[in-house]
Amino acid sequence: MNSLRPKFARCDLNILHVVEARPNFMKVAPVMTALSNYPAIKQVLVHTGQHYDVNMSEIFFRKICFVGNVIIDTLVRLLPRTEAVAQTDMPDRYALVTLHRPSNVDEPDMLREIIDTLKRVNEHLPILFPVHPRTRKRIKDNDITIPTNGTFKLLDPVGYIEFLALQRNATVVITDSGGIQEETTCLGVPCLTVRENTERPITISMGINILVGQNMQLLESEIHNILNGRINSQQIPPLWDGKAGERIADILTRYA
Repeated sequence: MNSLRPKFARCDLNILHVVEARPNFMKVAPVMTALSNYPAIKQVLVHTGQHYDVNMSEIFFRKICFVGNVIIDTLVRLLPRTEAVAQTDMPDRYALVTLHRPSNVDEPDMLREIIDTLKRVNEHLPILFPVHPRTRKRIKDNDITIPTNGTFKLLDPVGYIEFLALQRNATVVITDSGGIQEETTCLGVPCLTVRENTERPITISMGINILVGQNMQLLESEIHNILNGRINSQQIPPLWDGKAGERIADILTRYA
């Protein structure tokens, strides 16, 4: 059994648990708990509503409390400090880029295609690219050339406040990061995500995050839309107000 675990842990699986009657809640609990140890496995629990009585069904879903998003708490608290970050040498408009996922940077052909696309974007918009050390190494190892025109800048990684300042002032953010999808949604900055899926779907349904996958033609098209003001309306998701931590503390202290 143990010999199977490494191979199983590398699989990407989406598991749908369909639960109907009260006993099945008890049955599915240990399975979901065990599977939660595997980061590559995503689980969704579907309640069919066969038992809709409060004491036979609803009671199981009441330790579940919607409190907001704690990463937004940090953003809201630190955002005022970004005003003090020197922006004297920053262009008025720019694309902020971050890339670090293996599917984008460890495949030489894909990385080269992304960089070539960014070069074309750079004809219309300056590029600021704080480069993850692994990404920088891949660029060097694969002899991928970067423009020397001064408007395509490879930067060293920066601290959170500095990066937050770069985000809030960007025309568009191009990324494969999960957290940045959330931050740009809160900041109201268009985000193009170079991934085939996202665990932050609310950034798409309510924010202005667009999944472009590895379709570089789509990425260029969306950049063109953004530069021409064709941007979908967006809202801040409910409870993304910087008070999630307070709600969590309030709920936990009720049981102290």
